[in-house]
Amino acid sequence: MLDPHRVAILVLPGAVPMDVAIPIQVFKPRDGVPYERVVCGRHAGDVETDAGIRIGVDHGLEALTTAGTVVVPGFNDQLRDWDQSILTALRDAHARGSRIVSICTGAFALAAAGLLDGRTATTHWHRAAMFEQAYPLVRLNRNVLFVDDGDILTSAGVASGIDLCLHIVRRDFGVHASNRVARAIVAAPYRSGGQAQFVPRTLPEPRGEVFARTREWALQRLTEPITVTDLARHANVSSRTFSRRFIDDTGYTPLQWLLRARVDLARELLEATDLGVDQIAAQTGLGTATNLRDHFKRILGTSPSAYRKTFADRAPFPAQEPEELSLAV
Repeated sequence: MLDPHRVAILVLPGAVPMDVAIPIQVFKPRDGVPYERVVCGRHAGDVETDAGIRIGVDHGLEALTTAGTVVVPGFNDQLRDWDQSILTALRDAHARGSRIVSICTGAFALAAAGLLDGRTATTHWHRAAMFEQAYPLVRLNRNVLFVDDGDILTSAGVASGIDLCLHIVRRDFGVHASNRVARAIVAAPYRSGGQAQFVPRTLPEPRGEVFARTREWALQRLTEPITVTDLARHANVSSRTFSRRFIDDTGYTPLQWLLRARVDLARELLEATDLGVDQIAAQTGLGTATNLRDHFKRILGTSPSAYRKTFADRAPFPAQEPEELSLAV
């Protein structure tokens, strides 16, 4: 049985309730995904949100001292006069080795604490100009869903906070677990590949649903050879149009996306089965064990055997569990 990983969710005055709910739901304790979450604030008590409702928290900043991960949801009044005890608590948590995470405008708190100086980060596009002016030492990337900079992770708008939290589950417990969590909360599983990805954010194009169906079609046929022509034919557009719009939609070329989808499938098989590397390579369309090892090394920075050793012994995750979105801890 794995020891629980403690996640402290720091609710600041003016917090966005949706941003608070995301980590509460994603990091809900589950079999095989042993998170322990605690919701805290400057002090125990009620915290006023930007929606005019109050969220009750049972803990103050002392909760950060025992957290393996600290999540700061978005909030309004980003250029407020900061209570220095909050910034000090964030700096101390990072110095102790805690992973620090922000959702949406929560990045302003991390920047105010000096944790983002010299780093790449992101925040909500609508606050990007304000952020750059206030914190010129931060390399702000406006065009991404989230940035994984190792021990500090930042996300853009509300929905991208789901992507980031699922990405963290993938880092901690593997792709099989994160896909199960995604299904439990009825969210699209994030299929990135590496841990330090910059994933372009784009507004959906008119053909977005068509391309989504084409991606799903491809995912069901990963053992088969699939070309850009095949994908374009399924989407009923030219290969050139398909490639251009596919990059806008996903941030990858069609062949890059197919490769990463195959690697993700290989990850699941390594986690959940005893199949050999040759068998997994064949079942994922990667061809040979050598190809599988090469792609694992390039995309994930590890080997299939090392990946299996890390994740295969994790406790099994249940097939499905009904859930209701709730702020209860």
